[in-house]
Amino acid sequence: MSMRFNEIGQQLRAYRLESGLRAEEIAARLGVSRAALYRYEKGEVIKLDTIKRLAELLKISPLSLLGIGVEYYVRPVGYFERLRQIEESADQILEIFGPLCYLTTSEAFDLALAEAFDELADNAGAERAAMRSQAEQVLGILAARKRMYSVRRPNIICMISLNGVRRLLETGIAGGLAVSERVRRLGRQVAETEVENMAALMEAEPMGLQFGLLTGLEPSSQFKVLRARDRVTLAINPFRPETFPGVQTGVAMITAADDAVAAHQRVAESNWRDAMKGATGAARLRQLAGAIAAG
Repeated sequence: MSMRFNEIGQQLRAYRLESGLRAEEIAARLGVSRAALYRYEKGEVIKLDTIKRLAELLKISPLSLLGIGVEYYVRPVGYFERLRQIEESADQILEIFGPLCYLTTSEAFDLALAEAFDELADNAGAERAAMRSQAEQVLGILAARKRMYSVRRPNIICMISLNGVRRLLETGIAGGLAVSERVRRLGRQVAETEVENMAALMEAEPMGLQFGLLTGLEPSSQFKVLRARDRVTLAINPFRPETFPGVQTGVAMITAADDAVAAHQRVAESNWRDAMKGATGAARLRQLAGAIAAG
């Protein structure tokens, strides 16, 4: 078997973040320097015995580090980091994901999210420092994903749910978190702006970016199919961007298995045929936003 050390390093970093262990802790248990661990993450040659020991420390199968089979993530930070890595080489992203396409959201979205995370950390007592560190990790990864998108501009086809947009407008960014009314009000204001931005993009139909509005039954899962020159990857995501980094609300899965990719591709294509697009979809979004604002 030919080992791709760069990919092993990427998965090592994602699983390290997933584990919650600091790099120093893993390096010490492994008996290497922290610098050596970082070199492994950057794609330096790594022995099979070391891979086995790392897998044991991270409580995963060695096959996961070797990129064989399905990758599982129970914390947002590990999943978002792995998604960032895959997006680095993706030429096309096809997604069904709740009320927004995160990569096309504005800076205001991230600022509202940071505000909510800061408030939660401030009210966490003894856990304040740990929660703030977790939030900074996720916010940093999300910001890196947007920077990569702004540089590479992969083609995106994104399908959003009308019911998901309705909930977003009603509860705001980070609406599922226990935040103050001030932060909740900010989240609703930003949500209104993001929906209008999305409607404008849908109406303008810029090259390489297409939105579809799903008005029927809400999709039962959220996923992305990411196509690169040499690989197609399926990422199934139970985490919304505003999920607090430390919670475990589901299991994210990433796989390149042909049958899994093909099945989700068929679902996406079927939904895309029925989705509202262009000026028609934009008008429906604005109608919904106006009704909620008036109500």
